[in-house]
This record gives sequence, C-alpha cells and structure tokens, in this order.
Amino acid sequence: MISVSKLSKQYGNQVVLKDVDLEFAKGQSVALIGPNGSGKTTLIKSILGLVVPDEGKIEVQGANIRTSPNYRRDIGYMPQLSRFPEQMQVRQLFSLIDDLRKGEDGIEKDLSLYEDFQIDRIARKALGALSGGMKQQVSAALAFYYNPEIIILDEPTAGLDPVSNEILKAKINRQISLGRLVVVTSHILSDLDEICNHVVYLMEGKIYMNASIDQIASETGEQKLNKMIVKLIENKNSDE
Repeated sequence: MISVSKLSKQYGNQVVLKDVDLEFAKGQSVALIGPNGSGKTTLIKSILGLVVPDEGKIEVQGANIRTSPNYRRDIGYMPQLSRFPEQMQVRQLFSLIDDLRKGEDGIEKDLSLYEDFQIDRIARKALGALSGGMKQQVSAALAFYYNPEIIILDEPTAGLDPVSNEILKAKINRQISLGRLVVVTSHILSDLDEICNHVVYLMEGKIYMNASIDQIASETGEQKLNKMIVKLIENKNSDE
C-alpha cells in the first residue's frame, strides 16, 4: 500500500533520512520506532507530502505522490500535537472537514470513535478550552472519520486516560482485521504490544531493523516489544 524507495532528506549538514527502502502492506500494523532524531517524523511527513525529500520516490496505492496528490484521501492522520483553531468549536471542526470532503462519492463515515469518546458532550466547547486528553480524542476521531484505508498515528496514546487508551487500541485492532494498514509511532512501547504485528526501527536516518513481531520474538525469545528491542540492540552491538 505504501512503497518507499531510496528516500533521502538532509537539512543543511544534518542527514535525516538516508536511502530508506520500505514496503508497508495491507493488514500490517507497523510500529515505527527509534530514538529522538532518528527520522521517524520526517518519514511520516514525507509520506503525507508535508516534507519534500531530496531524493527517492514514495508510492501510495501504486501512485507516485508527487504526481497524484489525491492519494491523501486514503489516509487518516493523527499528529502528535493537534494545533486546532482555539476559538473554533468541536462541532465546527467536524463540519469544516465535511465541507472540505464534499463531492467525494461513496464514502461511509466511521463515527465509532466519535461515539465511543462521547464527543457530542463537548461538541459546543471551544477547541482551545479542551484538555490535552480531549484534544487527543478529537484528533483520533478525525483520523478514522472518513474510513481511510491507511491510518498513520503519531504518539496516539499520549495524554489519553486508560479507558480511552483501550478504546483506541481496540479500534486499531478492528482496522487491522479489516485489512487496513496502520502505522504507529510511540515512545511507549508497551502500548504497541497489543496493536502491532511489524516493527521498523530507525536510527540516524537508516533502517536498523525491519521485521515482523513474530520473527523478532523467535530471534530474541522475548514476548514484550521493549525487551525484544533491547536484546536485539545488545546482540548487534556485541557483534560489531
């Protein structure tokens, strides 16, 4: 569903991505992880068309994103920080999205998170008056709102209360069962154990690891993602 080929990006003397090759497939739930500054955000923003790479090509559903901008209709995105207009009410934000998507035929809205998070109860609140957790709920509901085939979630559980966290994880797992592609970044690896079946680990702009959870578990003998990653890094460092 997403193909990344020889992707490179540099800011001044700082190399952010270097010859990145990746294939994200239907039904995958990918944990995109790595230390701060590893290139995760730049990779996501490149896929979304928010950053123009220096070299390489990105295809979504077989279309080159540089020549086929309509690919964004197939992507639901939840940013790490939601910068909503502070005076706009929650209901007005959803109405705005509806207006922007007018004319797209055959799309059935997905209101499950909207309903599960009971967003109607805050619909008339100004976005600037919402708590961090409420903003995350709104952002998550928007990411799934137009039933996208591809969902990209950047630190989605940050600020969510335990109940909302479980609701979101259950939603992600339902999407995987439907054959959707989900890409999740998080520094809280324990949140990824229940929702991801594949790991891409970036370090200094390069692919350090690209494997299924089952493959990594078999190689390390560990069941928790955090312990898997630690053991793999230790093993690789001892081999160098």
